[in-house]
Amino acid sequence: MKLETTLEERPGFLHAIPLFDLFALVTMLLLLGPLFLSQGGISVEVPTSRFQMQRYGDSVVVTVGSGGEEAPIYLGRQAVTLGELAAQLAKLKLDERMGRAVVLLKTDTRTTVGMERKVSEIVLGAGFRLALVGEPDRAGKESKVDAPLPE
Repeated sequence: MKLETTLEERPGFLHAIPLFDLFALVTMLLLLGPLFLSQGGISVEVPTSRFQMQRYGDSVVVTVGSGGEEAPIYLGRQAVTLGELAAQLAKLKLDERMGRAVVLLKTDTRTTVGMERKVSEIVLGAGFRLALVGEPDRAGKESKVDAPLPE
C-alpha cells in the first residue's frame, strides 16, 4: 500500500533560507576578513600620522623596537642585526617576486632618529622602496604641521 499526502507542496521560503545563510556568511567574511590578516614583525608602538598610504601586495616588514643604538631589529618575525639585515635584504632583492617589494618600516616611538636613519639607509641602499608605518591620528587634533607659518 502506497502512502501519499493529500496536502499540496508549498515550499515557500524554506528552500531560500540556506541561501540567505550563505549570503550572510560571505558578507561577514568580506567585512571582517581584513581584521584577521596579521602583519609581519613584532608589536611596537608606532607614532601617529595624519597621512594614509596605499596597501602594498608585496611588502617586507622591518621593525625596529625601542632602545638606543642596541634597539632590536626584526625582518618579518626574525631578529637580525644591522649587518644581517643588509645581507637578508640583498638575498630578497635577488628573488624575482620580492625584488619589487616595498619595505614597510615600523619603528617604535621611543626609537632614536639615528637608529631609524641607519635602518632606512640600509633598506634604500639595498634598492628597495621604503614606506614608514604610522598609526592613524584618531584624535583629530590639529598638528604642528597644520598650523599656519609665521610671517
